[in-house]
Amino acid sequence: MYETLKPGLTFEFDYIVPENKTVPYIYPESEEFQQMPHVFSTGFMIALIEWACVRFLNEHIDWPNEQSVGIDVNLNHTAATPPGMTVTVKGELKEVDGKRLVFSITAHDGVDQITKGTHQRFIVNAEKFIAKAQEKADSAL
Repeated sequence: MYETLKPGLTFEFDYIVPENKTVPYIYPESEEFQQMPHVFSTGFMIALIEWACVRFLNEHIDWPNEQSVGIDVNLNHTAATPPGMTVTVKGELKEVDGKRLVFSITAHDGVDQITKGTHQRFIVNAEKFIAKAQEKADSAL
Protein backbone atom coordinates (compact mmCIF):
# COMPACT_ATOMS: atom_id res chain seq x y z
CA MET A 1 0.00 0.00 0.00
CA TYR A 2 1.48 3.33 -1.05
CA GLU A 3 1.54 6.61 0.88
CA THR A 4 -0.72 8.11 -1.81
CA LEU A 5 -3.75 6.23 -0.43
CA LYS A 6 -5.43 8.86 1.76
CA PRO A 7 -8.97 9.84 2.70
CA GLY A 8 -10.52 12.43 0.41
CA LEU A 9 -9.39 10.84 -2.86
CA THR A 10 -12.19 10.50 -5.40
CA PHE A 11 -12.81 8.51 -8.56
CA GLU A 12 -15.38 8.08 -11.31
CA PHE A 13 -16.07 5.00 -13.44
CA ASP A 14 -18.46 4.73 -16.42
CA TYR A 15 -20.05 1.49 -17.61
CA ILE A 16 -22.56 0.85 -20.40
CA VAL A 17 -25.00 -1.80 -19.16
CA PRO A 18 -25.18 -4.74 -21.58
CA GLU A 19 -28.09 -7.17 -21.83
CA ASN A 20 -26.06 -9.88 -20.05
CA LYS A 21 -25.91 -7.81 -16.85
CA THR A 22 -29.70 -7.77 -16.42
CA VAL A 23 -31.66 -9.73 -13.82
CA PRO A 24 -32.32 -12.90 -15.92
CA TYR A 25 -28.54 -13.38 -16.26
CA ILE A 26 -27.68 -13.22 -12.55
CA TYR A 27 -28.62 -16.89 -12.05
CA PRO A 28 -29.65 -18.34 -15.42
CA GLU A 29 -30.73 -21.56 -13.70
CA SER A 30 -33.34 -19.64 -11.66
CA GLU A 31 -36.80 -19.89 -13.20
CA GLU A 32 -37.88 -16.93 -11.07
CA PHE A 33 -35.12 -14.67 -12.36
CA GLN A 34 -35.96 -15.69 -15.93
CA GLN A 35 -39.39 -14.13 -15.49
CA MET A 36 -38.07 -10.81 -14.18
CA PRO A 37 -37.52 -7.57 -16.12
CA HIS A 38 -34.41 -7.07 -18.22
CA VAL A 39 -32.89 -4.28 -16.10
CA PHE A 40 -29.48 -3.94 -14.44
CA SER A 41 -29.44 -6.43 -11.57
CA THR A 42 -28.57 -5.49 -8.01
CA GLY A 43 -25.93 -8.23 -7.90
CA PHE A 44 -24.19 -6.92 -11.01
CA MET A 45 -24.50 -3.35 -9.68
CA ILE A 46 -22.62 -4.34 -6.52
CA ALA A 47 -19.98 -6.08 -8.63
CA LEU A 48 -19.63 -2.92 -10.75
CA ILE A 49 -19.02 -0.86 -7.62
CA GLU A 50 -16.40 -3.36 -6.46
CA TRP A 51 -14.73 -3.17 -9.89
CA ALA A 52 -14.69 0.64 -9.78
CA CYS A 53 -13.06 0.57 -6.34
CA VAL A 54 -10.51 -2.06 -7.42
CA ARG A 55 -9.58 -0.01 -10.49
CA PHE A 56 -9.09 3.05 -8.30
CA LEU A 57 -7.07 1.18 -5.66
CA ASN A 58 -4.71 -0.52 -8.10
CA GLU A 59 -2.94 2.82 -8.62
CA HIS A 60 -2.26 3.04 -4.87
CA ILE A 61 -1.15 -0.52 -4.04
CA ASP A 62 1.54 -2.92 -5.24
CA TRP A 63 -0.87 -4.61 -7.66
CA PRO A 64 -1.04 -7.54 -8.44
CA ASN A 65 1.03 -8.61 -5.39
CA GLU A 66 -1.39 -6.67 -3.22
CA GLN A 67 -5.08 -6.86 -4.00
CA SER A 68 -8.27 -5.75 -2.30
CA VAL A 69 -11.22 -7.85 -1.25
CA GLY A 70 -14.71 -6.63 -0.47
CA ILE A 71 -15.68 -7.00 3.20
CA ASP A 72 -18.84 -4.91 3.54
CA VAL A 73 -21.55 -3.53 1.26
CA ASN A 74 -24.20 -1.08 2.43
CA LEU A 75 -25.92 0.06 -0.77
CA ASN A 76 -29.51 0.53 -1.85
CA HIS A 77 -30.80 0.01 -5.40
CA THR A 78 -33.46 2.64 -6.02
CA ALA A 79 -33.98 2.85 -9.79
CA ALA A 80 -34.16 0.43 -12.71
CA THR A 81 -31.60 0.82 -15.50
CA PRO A 82 -32.35 -0.77 -18.91
CA PRO A 83 -29.52 -2.15 -21.06
CA GLY A 84 -27.70 0.41 -23.18
CA MET A 85 -27.67 3.11 -20.51
CA THR A 86 -24.41 4.32 -18.96
CA VAL A 87 -23.98 3.99 -15.22
CA THR A 88 -21.49 6.38 -13.63
CA VAL A 89 -20.07 5.25 -10.30
CA LYS A 90 -18.59 7.99 -8.12
CA GLY A 91 -16.58 7.14 -5.06
CA GLU A 92 -14.70 8.86 -2.31
CA LEU A 93 -12.24 7.18 0.03
CA LYS A 94 -13.57 8.24 3.44
CA GLU A 95 -11.38 6.23 5.80
CA VAL A 96 -8.08 4.34 5.82
CA ASP A 97 -7.77 2.21 8.96
CA GLY A 98 -4.65 0.11 8.46
CA LYS A 99 -5.56 -2.11 5.52
CA ARG A 100 -9.32 -1.52 5.87
CA LEU A 101 -10.74 1.09 3.49
CA VAL A 102 -14.17 2.74 3.59
CA PHE A 103 -15.70 4.29 0.47
CA SER A 104 -18.71 6.54 0.05
CA ILE A 105 -20.44 5.53 -3.20
CA THR A 106 -23.11 6.90 -5.52
CA ALA A 107 -24.12 5.74 -8.99
CA HIS A 108 -26.33 7.43 -11.59
CA ASP A 109 -27.67 6.17 -14.93
CA GLY A 110 -28.06 9.58 -16.57
CA VAL A 111 -31.71 9.80 -15.51
CA ASP A 112 -31.81 8.60 -11.89
CA GLN A 113 -29.47 8.03 -9.00
CA ILE A 114 -29.51 4.24 -8.74
CA THR A 115 -27.55 3.76 -5.52
CA LYS A 116 -26.00 5.51 -2.58
CA GLY A 117 -24.14 4.02 0.34
CA THR A 118 -20.82 2.66 1.53
CA HIS A 119 -18.45 -0.11 0.58
CA GLN A 120 -15.48 -1.45 2.54
CA ARG A 121 -12.46 -3.24 1.16
CA PHE A 122 -9.38 -4.81 2.74
CA ILE A 123 -5.87 -4.90 1.26
CA VAL A 124 -4.42 -8.43 1.16
CA ASN A 125 -1.23 -10.09 0.05
CA ALA A 126 -2.53 -11.97 -3.00
CA GLU A 127 -0.20 -14.97 -2.68
CA LYS A 128 -1.06 -15.54 1.00
CA PHE A 129 -4.78 -15.00 0.40
CA ILE A 130 -4.87 -17.50 -2.49
CA ALA A 131 -2.85 -20.05 -0.49
CA LYS A 132 -5.25 -19.78 2.46
CA ALA A 133 -8.28 -20.18 0.18
CA GLN A 134 -6.67 -23.25 -1.42
CA GLU A 135 -5.94 -24.71 2.01
CA LYS A 136 -9.61 -24.25 2.91
CA ALA A 137 -10.73 -25.88 -0.34
CA ASP A 138 -8.37 -28.82 0.21
CA SER A 139 -9.62 -29.36 3.76
CA ALA A 140 -13.22 -29.47 2.55
CA LEU A 141 -12.55 -32.47 0.29
